[in-house]
Amino acid sequence: MLTAGCLAGLLALAATSPSSTQTQSETLILDGARSSAAFSVKVLWMFVVDGQFGNVRGTVNVDRLQGQATVNAQIETAAVTMNRTSAISWIKSAEFFDVERYPEIRFRSDPFPISRLHQGGELPGALTLRGITRAVVFEVEPATCARVAIDCPVEAAGIVRRSDFGMATRRATLSDKVELRFTIRMTEAASDAAES
Repeated sequence: MLTAGCLAGLLALAATSPSSTQTQSETLILDGARSSAAFSVKVLWMFVVDGQFGNVRGTVNVDRLQGQATVNAQIETAAVTMNRTSAISWIKSAEFFDVERYPEIRFRSDPFPISRLHQGGELPGALTLRGITRAVVFEVEPATCARVAIDCPVEAAGIVRRSDFGMATRRATLSDKVELRFTIRMTEAASDAAES
């Protein structure tokens, strides 16, 4: 299944940072200006409606002692852009993202091994959309560079079902499956040193 999960890429720096021997934990910050989340859904089983969220933010907490990390990400639903501008008001309406009542989409991952950022693989966690939280699994693509999320973005994707998050209208014309795709980069890490 799915992601949001992408923020995981922010962790690569923790594995290579010079300060890694000095601290046991660190908080890495997502670069909202260079990160994005996109979605697509099929209409009439043939045509694709897609869009992108520009305001993606969050943190990755790295626990070097355990060799694990946790992603905590937020997406502003009102910050959506689409190729078909006529569909933006519909996407923001109560029928879809319901922006007025639920201004954010949230993803919090389960702890995962830092090595997954380089090797790729599943990123499980909890996705909160329209006030409903469901377990999801995103697929992180293998890294193409040494410093993931710095020299190259973290790419992740997955599928969620509209009906799992209270979007049950237009089932005859609109697919229940929504594909989510994430491109994540990070800013400089803000140390969150833990006393050893």
